[in-house]
Amino acid sequence: MGQLIASDLIAAIEEYAPLALREGNDPTGFQIGRRDKVVKKVLVTLDVRPEVVQEAIDNEIDFIFAHHPVMFRPARNLDLSDPQNKMYADILTHDMTVYAAHTNLDKAQGGMNDWLAAALALKNVQPFNVTDYEALMKLAVFVPETHADVVRQALGQAGAGELGNYQNCSFSAEGTGRFEPQAAADPFIGQAGQAEAVAEVKIEVILPAAKKNRVLKAMLAVHPYEEPAYDLIPLANQQQPIGIGRIGQVDQPMTVRDYAQFVCETFDLTGLRLISNEPDKLVETVAVVGGDGGKFFPAALQAKADLYITGDVYYHTGHDMLAAGLSVIDPGHHIESIVKTKMTALFEEWRQINDWQVTFIKSQQKTDPFTFIFNAK
Repeated sequence: MGQLIASDLIAAIEEYAPLALREGNDPTGFQIGRRDKVVKKVLVTLDVRPEVVQEAIDNEIDFIFAHHPVMFRPARNLDLSDPQNKMYADILTHDMTVYAAHTNLDKAQGGMNDWLAAALALKNVQPFNVTDYEALMKLAVFVPETHADVVRQALGQAGAGELGNYQNCSFSAEGTGRFEPQAAADPFIGQAGQAEAVAEVKIEVILPAAKKNRVLKAMLAVHPYEEPAYDLIPLANQQQPIGIGRIGQVDQPMTVRDYAQFVCETFDLTGLRLISNEPDKLVETVAVVGGDGGKFFPAALQAKADLYITGDVYYHTGHDMLAAGLSVIDPGHHIESIVKTKMTALFEEWRQINDWQVTFIKSQQKTDPFTFIFNAK
């Protein structure tokens, strides 16, 4: 079984949600601690707050993964009477490493806003506010016929061969591979100094460039040859769009008011804020940006959303939304706590693929600072 080092876990996270995707000066990424730390227990959380750090201490956690950066603003001093500074000290005292994937995870394919769109049961989901395009590559690998299926399966599990709404896409061609092992070789087929001809299959798959290392590692782990032959080629094909938001269609049209109730039920909310001049208007197309996404509402309008879902809408921005004729549901920032379930499940997949000796724990702390109080009158 494989020992996990913090830097290896960070590399896997940044392959899934590359730092290049982050917004502006967002302080996402490595936060506190040691990159060379041996990791046996990981805590997955939305926020790093004193109660979360205490939970980590109680569970003897080595690595905290968070969605929201713990060091959003620089510390002005190290006065430990300040709860924030005391929290930093507790993290360091207990030799924990902290990492945050924030707006890069919001934008990543299969990241925060895809999770929210799925929770909202949206169909035909696409990014909006597109700012870039995902680079693609083609991998062609030569495999003996006996191992072709195993290699195809490994490539698919690592994220290769995904084309639109299809997965495990590949092309295969049969041929003959020829080679002669040298004296120092340890060949899977044949003997040193003797020319060999083997029935092989050429397997071709397309993959996102960001998943290159994961796909190659998966392929090499199951390939029987000592020195596998493969080509890795950058493509100029039309690439997947990258945007912070997601937009899609609802299963059945419903009113803005009814959809607001659906959002409450979906995220187990006691209340939310509705911004709409037409609460009884039918909704067919919904856009979503988790967290504080008020500034992206013009992009939601341009994408022809009937309804926009985002948190922390500023008072004057709400007026602008109304003036523009856009209905908006503000369910708060804390719906992003979906990260705890989703990232824990993703980490478990990686643990099995890489045979890591590590335990992933979902934080049980609710870090929403707000409580709704209703007027009984």
